Amino acid sequence: MPTNLIPVADALARVIGAIPLLPAEQVPVAEALGRVVAETVVSRRTQPPANVSAMDGYAVRVADVKEVPTTLTRIGESAAGSAYGGSVGAGGAVRIFTGAPVPAGADCIIIQEDTEADGDRVIVKEAGRPGRHIRLAGLDFRDGDVGIEAGTLLTARHLALAAAMNRPWLAVRQRPRVAILATGDEIVMPGDPIGESQIVSSNSLALAAVVSACGAEPIVLGIAPDDADTLGAMAEGATGNDMLVTTGGVSVGDHDLVAKVLGEQGLNIDFWRIAMRPGKPLLFGNLLGTPFLGLPGNPVSALVCALVFLRPSLIAMQGMTATDDFRQARLTAPLRANDQRQDYLRAKLRHGKDGALKVEAFTVQDSSMLSALADADALILRPPHAPAAEAGDMVDVLMFPGGMVTF
Repeated sequence: MPTNLIPVADALARVIGAIPLLPAEQVPVAEALGRVVAETVVSRRTQPPANVSAMDGYAVRVADVKEVPTTLTRIGESAAGSAYGGSVGAGGAVRIFTGAPVPAGADCIIIQEDTEADGDRVIVKEAGRPGRHIRLAGLDFRDGDVGIEAGTLLTARHLALAAAMNRPWLAVRQRPRVAILATGDEIVMPGDPIGESQIVSSNSLALAAVVSACGAEPIVLGIAPDDADTLGAMAEGATGNDMLVTTGGVSVGDHDLVAKVLGEQGLNIDFWRIAMRPGKPLLFGNLLGTPFLGLPGNPVSALVCALVFLRPSLIAMQGMTATDDFRQARLTAPLRANDQRQDYLRAKLRHGKDGALKVEAFTVQDSSMLSALADADALILRPPHAPAAEAGDMVDVLMFPGGMVTF
């Protein structure tokens, strides 16, 4: 098993390079929120299909309203879904409503606020100009236009466009199915009986939330004890899924059995141990065709590794490239020089009186402390061998991402 610490960037590149692109499936547009389009979405109609009015008022000829006030004769009505079938001739006016087709012969809309109606007589008080308040056919899009590019994450805005383009079904990437297996005799699920030397497991639930937020489907397999036979049997529950993620059991202790047991089942290890803190004992490989990510057991290590490696993996499976939200912030307290590992320090953010973003790392960065992670606003990124930093120095901070779906 390779044991040299490899840089985070190299490890991430190897992970993404080994992640398969999932096939496409057809789903109703009403069920496509948060999915990733696998094929370009092309319009099947023109919008609007004809010249339509942008306002309530009267459809007239510009030649009849060059000099105002003037009186025209109301000859009909055009409403959305019920067009006027005739033509507007000299001295005529058609009552029209927003979204209604503009009748033949008319080339201007006079808004109703600029008119007075008296039976069939319409007094126009403002002059018109060609095309005034008329939306031309195809203003929004035309039949055959590309509306949504492949690889786009579908939001409510995209679904509105797809529906308007008369696309009731969309080709999207399948949701990744991610099997999650926690390991260790010392952990129990929340609410279960707990011994004096045990702790409540948080990793599976937290990772399931990360998976869901990335548009994937978590399959929680439970907790495997530190027993080779049971661990092997439970890991077989990952069969048929797109990825297996374990937590715990990947370090160098006598009870760290994941690499040994899964190795006997066909796990091909790409790398183990990275130059990262927290999260050094991360393991990546392939188990009989299924990508495998072995995360550390310490909760903060597991979640930071999930942010750095699991999230971009799931996004890549769906045909997109993950982007990190890095910002510059000014330190409010000094940081010591770094060693060969890349640090991700939990930190609090605030804005100074000058509006500048300021950041302070928590004093204690123990990888078991979930309270500090929950309270953090971001992670300070400290590259390997970074020199000591003083209060007032600028540093890179990694913002925590939101979920997959936004407006």
